[in-house]
Amino acid sequence: MSKFLKFILIITLILITNCKNNSEKKVSVIEEKDLDLQMIDSYKEGLKLLEDKFPLEAAKKFSEAELLYPQSKWAPRSSLMSAYSYYYGSYYEYSIEELKRFINIYPNHERLSYAYYLLAMSYYEQIADEKKDLGSIIDAKQNFQFIMDNYPNSDFALDAEYKLELIQEILASKEMYLAKYYIEREKWIPAINRYKNVIKEYDTSIYVEEALHRLVEIHYKIGLIEESKKYASLLGYNYQSSEWYKESYKVFNKDYKKISKRKKEKNKLSTLEKIKSILKNEK
Repeated sequence: MSKFLKFILIITLILITNCKNNSEKKVSVIEEKDLDLQMIDSYKEGLKLLEDKFPLEAAKKFSEAELLYPQSKWAPRSSLMSAYSYYYGSYYEYSIEELKRFINIYPNHERLSYAYYLLAMSYYEQIADEKKDLGSIIDAKQNFQFIMDNYPNSDFALDAEYKLELIQEILASKEMYLAKYYIEREKWIPAINRYKNVIKEYDTSIYVEEALHRLVEIHYKIGLIEESKKYASLLGYNYQSSEWYKESYKVFNKDYKKISKRKKEKNKLSTLEKIKSILKNEK
């Protein structure tokens, strides 16, 4: 083969290769644009379904948008919207699952604080009352605390702090409920321990005064008078104007009601005498 023919062959091969590469690039761009459009359509459909109050269907559409174009900046947004849709529809378990996946796949995303907040709220919304198990309460508390520790200046920190205060009240009420349960069965030691937990762990809750009074009551009942007096002093020192302090006072002063009644009768008589005196003077 002559040198000229070899040259022509090489040039031809180069041209064919370039055409092929250009063609592949064009196809790739077209496919990318096509996927982008499909993803945007799915995202818009998800928004419309959510607006029309079909959260479950909306969540599925947002998930579809993420899967269509996972490299897009809209993929993590779609994942978050899917989680929110589940939350909006009260599908809290699905929301939790989606949020955990989001945190795992997009650990550096700019909206990570929101993901943790929504996760905490998904647990919080499942808290029923003090009679239920602690699972959701503890999970909500941990996630709200995570926001306070890691995102103290975020938009969600203030509400997280407020929710933590409410959770403290719920946990304290659970201790009070369990203590009452033990008292009804005359299991004094477990009841005492529950009330002590309220004083130690939830000292800012609304249940502290009652817990102190119950400790006065139980210790007096089982014959531990000095211990009973200790808690009565503590209650009197911190909450002297409390109704629970008055109740504790009655524990040590059995004639309290009689004395109080006599005082009221004496005051009543004194008032009547004053009225009579005024009337006499007017005559």
